[in-house]
Amino acid sequence: MVSVRRGSVAPAVMVLVLTQLMFVVDTSIVNVALPDIGRELGLSSAGLSWVVTAYALAFGGLILLSGKAGSMIGPRRALVLGVAVFVIASVAGGLAGSAGILVAARTLQGAGAALAAPSVLVLLVGITAPGPQRSRAMAMFVLAVGAGAALGLLAGGVLTQTLGWRWVMFVNAPIGVPVLLGAVRTLPERERRRTSLDVGGAAASILAMVALVLAFTSAADQGWTSPLVLGAFAVAVLSLVVLVVCERRHPYPVMPLAFLSAMRSAGPLLSMLVVPAGQVGFLFFTTLLTQQVLGFTPVRTGLALVPFTLGLIATNQLTPRLLPRLGERVIGSAGLSGLVLGIVWMALVAAGAGPDTSIVTVLLPSVLLGAGAGATFAPVTAVIMDQAPAEHIAAAAALSQGLQQLGGAMGLAVLTSVLATTGGPDPGLGATLLATAAFPLAGLVLFGVWARRVPAPGTTRA
Repeated sequence: MVSVRRGSVAPAVMVLVLTQLMFVVDTSIVNVALPDIGRELGLSSAGLSWVVTAYALAFGGLILLSGKAGSMIGPRRALVLGVAVFVIASVAGGLAGSAGILVAARTLQGAGAALAAPSVLVLLVGITAPGPQRSRAMAMFVLAVGAGAALGLLAGGVLTQTLGWRWVMFVNAPIGVPVLLGAVRTLPERERRRTSLDVGGAAASILAMVALVLAFTSAADQGWTSPLVLGAFAVAVLSLVVLVVCERRHPYPVMPLAFLSAMRSAGPLLSMLVVPAGQVGFLFFTTLLTQQVLGFTPVRTGLALVPFTLGLIATNQLTPRLLPRLGERVIGSAGLSGLVLGIVWMALVAAGAGPDTSIVTVLLPSVLLGAGAGATFAPVTAVIMDQAPAEHIAAAAALSQGLQQLGGAMGLAVLTSVLATTGGPDPGLGATLLATAAFPLAGLVLFGVWARRVPAPGTTRA
């Protein structure tokens, strides 16, 4: 694992990384348990989709408002409160005796995660010095982001087959309680900023994010021309227009328009929208490949994705050492190239997959993709956070994480539609994975062209 020097900082970094890991794991840990949940609670396929969607809607919808709330009440307070809500909701979900209670608990989980998540990055930047120390801390953060989804699939399979589906919810308690204690003991509180709440912008941002996530997640099941999807997109467009109007007038906007006014700042942010789309698509369709084409169990599927995590860990060891010499744009572009090549390689494997396909042919592209992810997220995140003015750092953290949530939902919806048009999992996975590579390729262009190097300690920004 990556180590962080200066012992007084290391415990605080570990608390923040564990917090982020808990939130990312929860986006995928429930997926493997869905069949068991449906049988016990009597949920249809449409109902089961809400177990996943409710979390994404709350998380994505509230993230921009949460960034503003964190700067007003203090990021440590926001993190502690958000984790507490998340843990309570997790226990309630594990005890749920009906589908309605479970969906409500998942919604509350998403709200808690949204409140805490922006503060993770704000505090991580606040407690580390620019340069090698921050690079090492950011690499650990990336490890949590990149490995969390694969770890969630593995943990979900193991817990569901051994202890039952309720433990995919209960497991957050023994993780969340130490996080709360560690946050109180090790995290310093940053200065609260005296700002007025942008009520109009907050309401418009919530409505826009919820509508967009709902539109993309519903499109996968109901089609792009269904009334629900078209209505959600219409609400999203209208809300975004209102958001722009509100943000142009308010002195303390929840989403400063300066972030998107020039490609120097917009390029890295937009890459955070498309890169998760490719990664989520890769994990989802590789799961279909292993289970529906190669006949793996959920646990074996999780184990097949372990090389992805190993590749990510390997590049996390190297990235902090290389960043000061090569810069964020070079390392990030190399990582994005690895993502593109790994997905294309898996597309070729899927195109010729059959009962006799060797597991090695699945593992090798997973290693390359993990290595690419490990070299991508730290440089992209560092550039985004460095470019944000001090008064807008919480908004930058919130927007970055909100775009990741939206990107994952968008990518999965678009790619599921591609799979449907290509004939389903068996004949169409190769073509669908090839389409998946278009997302990190777009990220490579956005970041490779417009990213700027993060200045070394003691220097000024360009």
